[in-house]
Amino acid sequence: MNYEVVIIGGSYAGLSAALPLARARRRVLIIDAGQRRNRFAEHSHNFLTQDGRSPNAITEDARAQLKKYSTISWLLETVTDVKATAGKYSVIAGEQQFQAEKIIIATGLKDELPQIEGLAERWGKAIYHCPYCDGYELNLGKIGMLASGMHSLQTALMLPDWGNTTLFLNDAVREDQLDDELLTKLAQRQIRIETRKIDHIEGHCDVVFVDGESIRLDGLFVSTVTRFQSNWIHQLGLEMDCNDYSETIKTSPTKETNVKGIYACGDVTRSGGSVALSVGDGAMTGIVVHKSLIF
Repeated sequence: MNYEVVIIGGSYAGLSAALPLARARRRVLIIDAGQRRNRFAEHSHNFLTQDGRSPNAITEDARAQLKKYSTISWLLETVTDVKATAGKYSVIAGEQQFQAEKIIIATGLKDELPQIEGLAERWGKAIYHCPYCDGYELNLGKIGMLASGMHSLQTALMLPDWGNTTLFLNDAVREDQLDDELLTKLAQRQIRIETRKIDHIEGHCDVVFVDGESIRLDGLFVSTVTRFQSNWIHQLGLEMDCNDYSETIKTSPTKETNVKGIYACGDVTRSGGSVALSVGDGAMTGIVVHKSLIF
C-alpha cells in the first residue's frame, strides 16, 4: 500500500508530526509498536496544559483527535526494516509492506537500567531520570543520584534544588575521578558522596548496601543508558551521535537527516526525554515534511 508519509512511532513526537500533515489532507500511515518510553510513569509533568496528567491519557487524547482526519491510517505493529526502493521507501511491519515518499522516525529510545535488584520495579514510581518531570513532587525530601558514569554528575549538581541529595558512586565513578574542582562544587551544593556498593533497593526507595546498612530516600534519579528501539535504524546510513551512554540521530534544525526523504524527531534525536520538546519537534517535522512534498 502506498502513502505519502509513513511515521514510525506513535507517541508524542510522531502524533504531533501527523497533525499538520493530516490538516493538509496528506495520506499518512502511523506505525506504533506500543512501547512509549514513559509508559512506566503514573504522571507526566513539565508540559503546559497537561501538567500532572497520566502519559496514557495524553496520548489517548491525541489519537482521538487525529482519528477525526480521514487521511490518517494506523497500524499497531513493530517495524522490522526500512529500505530505499526506486526513489521511495519500503517499510516492513509484521507481514505487511508499505511504500512512502517520506519517512519520519519518531521511535523514541529505550532506557537500559542499572542491574540492581529492585530498581526496575520502581522505575517511574520512585526511581526517575528527569528532575524537571518528577523532582517537585518529592517535596524537598531526601533524594539520591545513582551514578552510571561521569555524565551523571551534571544531574547530581542540579538535584539539590529538589531535595537533600546523596550521590551514589556505586563503582560507576571512582573517587579518584573526582578532582578538587568537582569536589568543591559538590560541597558547595551540599551533596553527600556515598562510596559503598549498592546491593538492592527495597520498600518505597530504601537503598541497601552490601554491608547491610541502608539509606531511606523519597526518590532516586538515574542517568540511564539510552539506545535505539530498533536495529534497522543503523542500516539507513544516517549520521548519528553514539557513545557508551546514548545513541541519537543527527538532524538539521528542521529535523532533516543526511539521507534525503528521511526525517527524525523526538527523543530519538536527543538523549534526554521531554514530552513538551517531543511535541514541538513533531510539529516542526510535520510542517517541514509537508513542504517537502510540494517544493
